[in-house]
Order: sequence, then C-alpha cells, then structure tokens
Amino acid sequence: MWKAVVAGLCGSITHSLLMYFKSWAELLPSFQPYESLQTTLSHVTGTAIHPVVPWLLSFLNGSTFVSFIFGRLYRWLPGNVGAIKGMIYGVLGWAIMGLVFFPMIGLGLFALQVGLGISPALFSLAMLLTYSVTLGMVYGALNS
Repeated sequence: MWKAVVAGLCGSITHSLLMYFKSWAELLPSFQPYESLQTTLSHVTGTAIHPVVPWLLSFLNGSTFVSFIFGRLYRWLPGNVGAIKGMIYGVLGWAIMGLVFFPMIGLGLFALQVGLGISPALFSLAMLLTYSVTLGMVYGALNS
C-alpha cells in the first residue's frame, strides 16, 4: 500500500505543477474545473467553500484512493511497464471524468459546455496522463 501512496503523491505533484502552469500561462481561462467543483460543493453543502478545498480534495484523492485502486489493478492492466499501465489507467480515468464528473459539476460531457470546443477535453486528458503516467512509472519502479 505504501508504494501506491508514494506513487500517487508523485503523480499528484506533477498534476499540480501542470495546473499551476495552466494558470500561469493563462491557458483555457474559462475552463476552471476546480472552481466548478467549488461551486458545486457550495451548492451541495449550502455554505461557502474555500478555494483551496477542491484542490486539496483532488490532491488527497490522487495521493490515496485513486493510487490505491491503481496498485490493486496494476497486474491486470495491459502493458509491460508502469508508464504504459499508467497511460491505460489515465485514459480510463479521463473517460470517467468526461462522462460522469464533468457533467456532475455542470461542465457537460467532456466539458463541452465551456464553449471552447474539444480543448478542455484534450487538456483534461493531458491532466490525467500527467498524473497517471507518473503514477505508473513510480509504482513500477518501486514494485520491481
């Protein structure tokens, strides 16, 4: 279990760096999934949610729950190396995010309601692959 947590922490750090770059470079400024999650959480709880909460939830989820599932599925995922297994896991996660999570927070399927065409969907794929390939590489290295 510790290997999955360490790998998940590394994946979450790389994901956070990509999101920082997105903000710094002002890429897709109207695609703000953390703000959309914050708004949804505020509606659900009936109270204001601090902006750090959605980021923290994502970071902790990626560092624990999602990485733990990856560790359990690792031997069944296609591929011979951790990076490939991570890529497969990331694409599956991206599909779930685009089909379930984004509609739940009001962005529509694959965030198409943002009005930027397929750019948010492609960026969210990059987000997931940044996390999952790092997760797979670190887990694979720790598991060898």
